[in-house]
Amino acid sequence: MIEDKNQQRTGLAALGEFGLIEHLTQNIEIKQPSTLTGIGDDAAILDFKDKKVVISTDLLIEGVHFDLGYMPLKHLGYKAVVVNLSDIAAMNATPTQITVSIAVSNRFPVEALDELYDGIKLAAKGYNVDIVGGDTTSSQKGMILSITAIGEADAEDLAYRNGAGDGDLLVVTGDVGAAYMGLQVLEREKQVFQVNPNNQPDLDGYSYLIERQLKPEARTDVKAILKGLEIAPTSMIDVSDGLSSEIMHLCRLSGVGCNLYEEKIPVDPQLINTCEEFNIDITTVAINGGEDYELLFTIKQDDYDKIKGNPNFTIIGHLTQQSEGTHLITRANTKIPLKSRGWNALSNDEA
Repeated sequence: MIEDKNQQRTGLAALGEFGLIEHLTQNIEIKQPSTLTGIGDDAAILDFKDKKVVISTDLLIEGVHFDLGYMPLKHLGYKAVVVNLSDIAAMNATPTQITVSIAVSNRFPVEALDELYDGIKLAAKGYNVDIVGGDTTSSQKGMILSITAIGEADAEDLAYRNGAGDGDLLVVTGDVGAAYMGLQVLEREKQVFQVNPNNQPDLDGYSYLIERQLKPEARTDVKAILKGLEIAPTSMIDVSDGLSSEIMHLCRLSGVGCNLYEEKIPVDPQLINTCEEFNIDITTVAINGGEDYELLFTIKQDDYDKIKGNPNFTIIGHLTQQSEGTHLITRANTKIPLKSRGWNALSNDEA
């Protein structure tokens, strides 16, 4: 990336911690009725009346979860919010508030954190969630982001990972695999740039894949769509660690097996073209890629007629008795064991 060497740089020390927090959080508006007080006191006060409260938190570490070589700070802020809202959506709940904590080294000026917060605020506005608190502190090296998301739901609407039953249909939103291939394209262009800094990346033809990697969206719309169809999901999880890994989570926690059909797995045409260019197997990417932030859920067979043909959803398989195990049914109608090769953050590698 070519950097503007003449851009304004205000050292963090010039504002101090409280000044920095005030600077970053100015003009934040409160929209949610459940937010009684937000930023400005020792703690936020929330009131959810008779709703159930859903909470999730995530840690993003530079060099492990993101690379600022090709991840713009505004995109990072946006994505950091989205990945947490996705966890709330995966409980079939509605996100309402977030807190944002940042640790940064002195290599980041105030202007860099302004960019990061522009992305955070954009996501909060787009998903109608309030920013109600957080913290800033120093880091010896790089950037660490921690976002906590809070949501609400009626008790009867909540969907867990352990509610699926034998015979239930396996459904996924959107398409899968694109975010992983977007990462492969960005990594390739980064290596080309390192060899020849004058060589500008050619990203034409990869726009969808790169957007799925740098600016994913949380499927907070699914709860209302399912309610409109009068479908209550029996279990639900978000596809952040790879489709096969998430299916196996649902099966293990629900005490069931499954048959996943290769020909049913939804993929984007851009993914197919890029996998062929990289000489990578499409199905391997689709089931193991991760970071898609789509929702994977199960429904009763009785709900089939309500969901068939809906453009938001694809039925990709069905659940079986646990004794039958978890399997991928290939296009050639071969039954092979489904393996979990999703992302494992603790090993910084594929598991």
